Amino acid sequence: MMPDAAMQGRQETPESASARPVDGDGGTAAAAAVPQDFDALKTVILARKAQLPKRLRQVAAYALDQPDEIAFGTAASIAAAADVQPSTLVRFAQHFGFEGFSSLQQIFRARLRERNPGYEDRLRALGDNGHSHRESGAIFNGFVAAAHRSLDNIAGSVDPAAFEQAVDILAKADTIFLIAKRRSYPISGYMAYAFGKLKIRYQMVGTAAGIDDDILALAGRRDAAFAVSFSPYTSESIHQARLLANRKVPVVSLTDSAFSPLVESSKIWFEIVEADHAGFRSLSASMAFAMALTVAVAEKRQRGSSVSHME
Repeated sequence: MMPDAAMQGRQETPESASARPVDGDGGTAAAAAVPQDFDALKTVILARKAQLPKRLRQVAAYALDQPDEIAFGTAASIAAAADVQPSTLVRFAQHFGFEGFSSLQQIFRARLRERNPGYEDRLRALGDNGHSHRESGAIFNGFVAAAHRSLDNIAGSVDPAAFEQAVDILAKADTIFLIAKRRSYPISGYMAYAFGKLKIRYQMVGTAAGIDDDILALAGRRDAAFAVSFSPYTSESIHQARLLANRKVPVVSLTDSAFSPLVESSKIWFEIVEADHAGFRSLSASMAFAMALTVAVAEKRQRGSSVSHME
């Protein structure tokens, strides 16, 4: 791993770096208000992400994608995972007005303390379950636990106002174009099935005939798109969402990071990070979100249709 340009020729510990002012590559936000909680910090990071230098952008992406690791990890382990030097963590913290990385880390630890209590107890209970002594039972319990965690997280992470806006965009569309590949494909597949049953016009973007570009050419400003992509992001899905956005077709997206390439093409986007078991991620929360969005769109269209008939 190549060191940061500002750090070439010398090694510097996080403690020594935190004692000096930051400028140049790191910048500073000391004069600005220091974020007091995780939500405020996330808002500031997203507002400034386009202006962040490359290394600080790497830290920002890792911090928002893996907040638990920031809370529990050491400077060395976090730096290694984010592929930066430890001193870059300090520059990142100081960029947002903190004295050093330790004070920034307290924000991430406070986030964990604010979570609903009892979740870790439930995980330990699953581990102590008699079925866990058998390999298949342990796998089953692990995936159930991961699904519970994903659903617990999504309950408080989706902004109701943003969800209503997404419903409004899709409900007004003449045709809803569905974009998803690989692991994300089951989500669009379910939505296509449900939209068909609910008599809502849709178009899956992804054919064996290889005519995706021809299908996208049918989309106009009175249509809308719903795109899904999770890390590692599918370049084809990103390209298709960008193509529609450039043609003024509103795109609603579901992804797993504020730094996802889908975000820049989306009129509104949602971030859902699925919990994993042994490195395998299910789609529990994502499917729940897709089901809710699909039904909400159908319900809104039905209400709109009823009002039109009354008039």
